[in-house]
Amino acid sequence: MTGEIMFLRCLLRAALTFSLLSFGGPPRHAATATGSNRNPVALAASATTSSVPGAEPAAEPFLVKPYLQLGDARALASPERIELLWHTGDVDAVWTVETRRAAGRSWVKAAASAMRRIALPGVEPHRVYDARITGLAPGREFEYRVSREGTPVFTARARARQSRRQPYRFAVFGDCGAGTEGQRAIAYQTYQARPDFVFIPGDIVYSRGRISEYRSNLWPVYNADQPSPAVGAPLLRSVPFLAAPGNHDIVPGNQTQYPDTLAYFLYWSQPLNGPLTAANAPNVTPLAGPEAVRSAFLEAAGPAYPRMANFSFDYGNSHWTVLDGNGYVDWTDPSLRAWVENDLASARNATWRFVAFHQPGFNSSKAHFTEQRMRVLSELFEKGGVDIVFAGHVHNYQRSFPMHFEVRKDESGRLIKPTGPVEGRWTLDKAFDGERRTRPDGIIYLVTGAGGAGLYDPEQETDPASWQPFTTRFFARTHSLTLVDVNGKRLTARQVSEAGQELDRFTVTK
Repeated sequence: MTGEIMFLRCLLRAALTFSLLSFGGPPRHAATATGSNRNPVALAASATTSSVPGAEPAAEPFLVKPYLQLGDARALASPERIELLWHTGDVDAVWTVETRRAAGRSWVKAAASAMRRIALPGVEPHRVYDARITGLAPGREFEYRVSREGTPVFTARARARQSRRQPYRFAVFGDCGAGTEGQRAIAYQTYQARPDFVFIPGDIVYSRGRISEYRSNLWPVYNADQPSPAVGAPLLRSVPFLAAPGNHDIVPGNQTQYPDTLAYFLYWSQPLNGPLTAANAPNVTPLAGPEAVRSAFLEAAGPAYPRMANFSFDYGNSHWTVLDGNGYVDWTDPSLRAWVENDLASARNATWRFVAFHQPGFNSSKAHFTEQRMRVLSELFEKGGVDIVFAGHVHNYQRSFPMHFEVRKDESGRLIKPTGPVEGRWTLDKAFDGERRTRPDGIIYLVTGAGGAGLYDPEQETDPASWQPFTTRFFARTHSLTLVDVNGKRLTARQVSEAGQELDRFTVTK
């Protein structure tokens, strides 16, 4: 009898092993984050490859596994849409994407996939596929699968963009793709929190914005198959990421030595409603290097360069204005200022208005302290009713008091040139505490650049005398991310460390 039982156990174990190999294993569910006013659905994600007993394992079909992007979709829509991208080798194949609302429902074919070929010197030619998934109910979960030559090779679940009436959660962290333990831990904490989207305010990868750096420091961490603080998490396949370019993402003149730089314009699919459209025009990062490199880049980037350096979009009841804060941009330029002013004015129906860019105008760290050029936009932000400005660049977390800022102008009445310190007068709302008094008088400026790169100025955390008068919170001894829950006219922001500890919390009400 014992021998028969052992034989049956072996058969059962073999059957289970074959099932997991064939169907990618059971769904993985993470715990719901604490402190939330919503009940997020745990998103399952799995990669599947066909398996035949006795046959050689199927070759990996992807250079980069599928990841979600907002695409060129600034405004809310009903039904909603989303973009699904993936990278493959430079080999012909028939790819299809199908969706369904729930398990057991029939699969519906998505729009045909578009393809761009990336062929830059020093980089093996490869292809970027982009499938537009349409017909999505706002805020509703859906499942998708990607097939190659008729065989499913990847499945995951995601959620469509929320409508104005639905609550939502987003995560913000910058200066992240450095290939560090801190980066992986923050990715895992983000996964645990179940945001509806993630925003990176610059320095997406280190240190030159290259294709090779995306492959080593971005995709493996934010699209890992298994969630772990030591590895990362399967975020990108289920959560759309958006980003602003930082100084390490766009390095002027870098193409001469590194032809695979400026990958930001090759791998992201974001709204194309920015003000700049011409290569090598004023306020645009200049292209450099041999003509062959420039031509290959322009062909691969298409309309994304340079327009995607600045853009705006809506999510739920919020409007986001995303700006390029790098030093080659002169934000005293009247045409650029007009675009910002008009963009914010167009969002008059949005309950919340957020602005995001890389280099903070208001920063108490010793690092990058004099890089204050983005202060010259403060009066436009106030006129446009901005609630919070998110920035990175400084590798820690800082929160300002709600504040108004008036730039000091030169004798002719013009704004000063934004090449160094920008002096002016601020008015602080110190009565706002984010707990009992939740209606701020002014804009809250957040620096959230502790997403993974080496931390700046940890000694200042316990030295408030070194902070500027506008700073009320300063955490620099741990990597961290910002989580924001929005429900109608109430917003709660939390800063969470790489270990899951809550460092800061404040609430804003309208």
